[in-house]
Amino acid sequence: MKIAVVGTGYVGLVTGTCFAETGNDVICVDIDKDKVDKMRRGIVPIYEPHLDVLFERNIKDNRLKFTTDLKSAVKEAQVIFLALPTPPGEDGSADLSYILGVAEELGEIITDYKVIVDKSTVPVGTAEKVIKAVAKNATVDFDIVSNPEFLREGFAVDDFLKPDRVVIGTKSDKARAVMNELYKPFVRQGNPIIFMDEKSAELTKYAANSFLATKITFMNEIANYCELIGADVDAVRRGMGTDTRIGNRFLFPGIGYGGSCFPKDVQALVKSGKEVGFNFEIIDSVMDVNHKQKLTLAEKVKKYFGEDLKGLKIALWGLAFKPDTDDIREAPALYIIDELSEAGAEICAFDPEAMENVENLIGDKIDYASNQYEALKGADALLIATEWAVFRTPDFELVSEKSETEYNF
Repeated sequence: MKIAVVGTGYVGLVTGTCFAETGNDVICVDIDKDKVDKMRRGIVPIYEPHLDVLFERNIKDNRLKFTTDLKSAVKEAQVIFLALPTPPGEDGSADLSYILGVAEELGEIITDYKVIVDKSTVPVGTAEKVIKAVAKNATVDFDIVSNPEFLREGFAVDDFLKPDRVVIGTKSDKARAVMNELYKPFVRQGNPIIFMDEKSAELTKYAANSFLATKITFMNEIANYCELIGADVDAVRRGMGTDTRIGNRFLFPGIGYGGSCFPKDVQALVKSGKEVGFNFEIIDSVMDVNHKQKLTLAEKVKKYFGEDLKGLKIALWGLAFKPDTDDIREAPALYIIDELSEAGAEICAFDPEAMENVENLIGDKIDYASNQYEALKGADALLIATEWAVFRTPDFELVSEKSETEYNF
């Protein structure tokens, strides 16, 4: 099948590469010429485990191509995926300007029937808006499909190639047949392709992410309570997780959720509810608790050293919002940096993949170490903000050795 993917961010690049891996001819479109040139040379612009191998193989086999020309990309495509950003506005609503702008362009470009797929995470009712946008200029038939992604950063390739389920929202039998044919290779082990209407598909993504965010936040509250009363949160987690009604995933306490999905999806669902007079009270509380949780480590530092942290040196291990990604969107580490820097602390950080992104964002507000132990030089405290595997079993002998000379623990 011939496929065009508009947008080569995290979702678009994984989507295009994985469709190419199953034998489809895929062309990815992006307006950034430098980025397109690099991808043509085999340079992957994001860090995602195993993506580079598939990326290079499919470029070599001529199944994966890149262009800045939307018109040429969609000319031969049977299916057009919109994998464009939907950043949150100040009020939490999703910005649909990128999607609707491209949709209007597609109406002018398409000359035969196309299936146009919303792959981006979008609020309920977006499919209707995309239909209107395309129809402004279209002179041929088309169908709009909602096909939300459920990719975990760090596991995205496996999630796409072996999905738990594929959710497809369409009322069109013709589009349904096309999408079923496209996704059949990914569900050969029996996992379902779930067809539903467009609004239900759009809401499914928001509902799933909001529930997982709630589960994480609930466990963080339990962890905070355990600390107060002297209970063992790991024992509590195991006791809860063996209940099949609850399950053992997303029960590990931490310093709050971040990333590209949970924060903006939760906000967007709350905003969508308010637009029709509905208040998501539980999810409102989740957002409030999660914001406070991101500052937990900073508050512990202040409690121990006092509110004025001038002259204090903090080592920070981890900057990405989670391990196995270079994504720093809504990363708790950024909130910790702001809070401790404002109190006067000097921070030296190390992250295996995310330091370049942080430096591009905040510059020399903090120092950056060449490895995790270099970050400890002269530090008064060590904070671990991302659970990278390399941080799980540190060389305590080295830490102890250094602490006697140039480290102050």
